[in-house]
Amino acid sequence: MKKLLVVLVVVALLFSFTACTSTATPAADTSSDTAAATEQPAAAADKGYVGISMPTQSSERWIGDGNNMKEVLEAEGYTVDLQYAEDDINAQKSQIENMITKGADVLVIAAVDASTLSATLDQAGKDGVKIIAYDRLLVNTDAVSYYATFDNFLVGVQQANSLVTGLKERFPDVKPWNVELFAGSPDDTNSAYFFNGAMSVIQPLIDDGSIVVKSGQTTQEQVGTLRWDGAVAQSRMDSIIAANYSDGTTVVNGVLSPYDGLSRGIISSLTSAGYTVASGTFPIVSGQDAEVASVKLMMSGEQYATIFKDTRTLAAVAAGMVDAVLSGQTPEINDTSTYNNGVKVVDSYLCEPLIVYAADIQELLVDSGYIKEADLQ
Repeated sequence: MKKLLVVLVVVALLFSFTACTSTATPAADTSSDTAAATEQPAAAADKGYVGISMPTQSSERWIGDGNNMKEVLEAEGYTVDLQYAEDDINAQKSQIENMITKGADVLVIAAVDASTLSATLDQAGKDGVKIIAYDRLLVNTDAVSYYATFDNFLVGVQQANSLVTGLKERFPDVKPWNVELFAGSPDDTNSAYFFNGAMSVIQPLIDDGSIVVKSGQTTQEQVGTLRWDGAVAQSRMDSIIAANYSDGTTVVNGVLSPYDGLSRGIISSLTSAGYTVASGTFPIVSGQDAEVASVKLMMSGEQYATIFKDTRTLAAVAAGMVDAVLSGQTPEINDTSTYNNGVKVVDSYLCEPLIVYAADIQELLVDSGYIKEADLQ
């Protein structure tokens, strides 16, 4: 049933935007494509020039997002300039300004730090450039037209639910459960939605004594991880273990992790501290993005779950928005109240995320074509 749901959702979106019948795999190399795109002048476009600004190639999901949108839009006759900022705020701003100078009709932006782009985007909007926020809300500007994303509060709820499911399964006789919390980058607007969604599940369990956070670090300011850096997460987990779990009796039962890259750093820390899968008591670790490296850790029992955000679907939604605004039409929207960017509520389309446990990998990720089976060998 889960497989059928994924397939039907993707097919429905792709048929609504016919070019999406062929999508790239999430881990494809984009360096040559990016260079080629930047060399194409705006005048070469038949339908328009679209600038796509992605935050980094260090995460395979952003590579997949960029590739998928580029492929879809080029098939529709647009010239596409796809660039990655490698988590450099100034580089992204410069890339976007260059796209504007070259005559971009539409910008699709997943920001490194959304708060740093408002002046640039305000001017672009005045010049008639249409702006679509991609999976990270662009803040403090009225120039953003639409927002394509997932239901990010629900993502956080699902992460916490997967954590609690694992705790009940692996530690049924343990109370309270010792859990540590991690959040995403403070400059990513999604981080608050993920964390607030997760805490809507976890806080009541803290309040009734079912969960204890030994470190005492429970606010987003305390548990945020700048730039979603796995090495930073690993270092923080090392410090938490040394300060709170080194007496020989107190153990970690679970860790809320909002992203697979952080999960891998956390798991490395736990492994170094002596936790093993073979013991049957390896801590429950959540995740997000269904990255291949983390799916392998799920198969080996080290990561308990991830959240599947099908970037093919999101890319098709964003591409549909581009096509609509350049055709003088209104794109499909399903949320007009959630995402206030500090200046206005941005009309949005929210895609649905799914929890993936080890037993779901074949059905949801492989059979749907999102991950190649050979890549999991």
